[in-house]
Amino acid sequence: MERTLIKDTLNKVGEKVKLLGWVNTIRDHGKITFIDLRDRSGIIQCVGQDLPKFGAESVIEITGEIKNRPEKLVNENLKTGKIEVQIENLSILSSAAEIPMPLDNDGYDIEESVRLKYRYLDLRRDRMAYNIRIRSKVANFMRKWLIEHDFVEIETPILTKTTPEGARDFLVPSRLQPGNFYALPQSPQQYKQLLMVAGFERYFQLARCFRDEDPRKDRAYGEFTQLDIEMSFVNQEDIISLSEELFTSLVEEVFPDKKISQSPWPRISHKDAISKYGSDKPDLRKNKNDPNELAFAWIIDFPLFTEQSEEDFYHGSGSAKFAPSHHMFTAPHPDDIHLLDTDPTKVRGLQHDMVLNGYEVGGGSVRIHQPEIQAKVFDLIGFSEEQKRDFEHMLTAFKYGVPPHGGIAPGVDRFTFVALGEPSIREVMAFPTSASGQTAVMNAPSKAAIEQLNDLGILIKKDK
Repeated sequence: MERTLIKDTLNKVGEKVKLLGWVNTIRDHGKITFIDLRDRSGIIQCVGQDLPKFGAESVIEITGEIKNRPEKLVNENLKTGKIEVQIENLSILSSAAEIPMPLDNDGYDIEESVRLKYRYLDLRRDRMAYNIRIRSKVANFMRKWLIEHDFVEIETPILTKTTPEGARDFLVPSRLQPGNFYALPQSPQQYKQLLMVAGFERYFQLARCFRDEDPRKDRAYGEFTQLDIEMSFVNQEDIISLSEELFTSLVEEVFPDKKISQSPWPRISHKDAISKYGSDKPDLRKNKNDPNELAFAWIIDFPLFTEQSEEDFYHGSGSAKFAPSHHMFTAPHPDDIHLLDTDPTKVRGLQHDMVLNGYEVGGGSVRIHQPEIQAKVFDLIGFSEEQKRDFEHMLTAFKYGVPPHGGIAPGVDRFTFVALGEPSIREVMAFPTSASGQTAVMNAPSKAAIEQLNDLGILIKKDK
């Protein structure tokens, strides 16, 4: 007999079925035992006599007949609440030990360290299973929509080169080239621009990105996924319009109960956002108590440069006065290019941030495609000749015909957690890293064996 999913039992009254799943609850009334059986599709009540002993969350197989419940025993809170299974045979496939935390609630009040230690159990709770499935739908919709709009999905390397362009890198030692290191990509920024040089014109990928930066509720430590998009022969309006169309369609398809409060989305200059809202991530919801309101906005006309900080210096930006406010590949506003020579702080960048309910959920820009302007920006942020050589591949590529191009990179996890109204980005990630930088379940990072370190030519320096 083939397995039947619980959701398919509704049209099988009077038929014998085989069900497989987890024991959600057990209610023993002496001779008669009631079991709520759970699989990926739902829950159904099963009734039997003289059953073997097992605990909640055990994995079992049941065969039996689907019957209508007596009218007075119908459970309107359950999709299968009008039927039940009369158990004819029950087999225990895997007994479960006592569960270390309750799974029948939303889990918000449980210590996060416990939830992450037993994440495979935490994901059994209804809210978490729903969140992970919604995130999957979000990613699949993005991929399908972009392919239908003539984009090409291209994967870029995970092992790449460290460059001083943002947060701290995660370094990976090379065994074949002792003393040299790869870096995990903070974003595919340079690769996607090189793909525009290559002539693909419309690129995307669901890119894994790695940044050694402090976590926040809207930012996971270590790694995250972004929808990386780049297009050739476009201006800022083209990028904004396409992104707005994509996310409006996504909300309609994946979040049908949600309503976008204003369309077209408001466009606010960085200066006006700061003066009017005190933030470049304003929450424009009309009713902040409405969980179904989504208030998107675009923040534009950012300053191209900010005052340089010690952190910029740490990352190799030299001793110059300026640091890129977005990144060093963002194009200056065409009306402000002359100010690069006279007053760089007044130059506006062609940067655009996508804001949702008070969170930045994506950012992008039109890129510099003229080698002479890129070189000038490098000079303004204080790059030494040695640091410029780290980007020689980009400057060389730009000698061979590069189209005007730009893009955006919304965070998949970040958008999903805001759209769902969750308190933390970790609530939509299957195996997130904790605020202290430890991975769920596996508890990385961990010490390496001496043999591994010797193989890589690495000596760990111990503090005195």
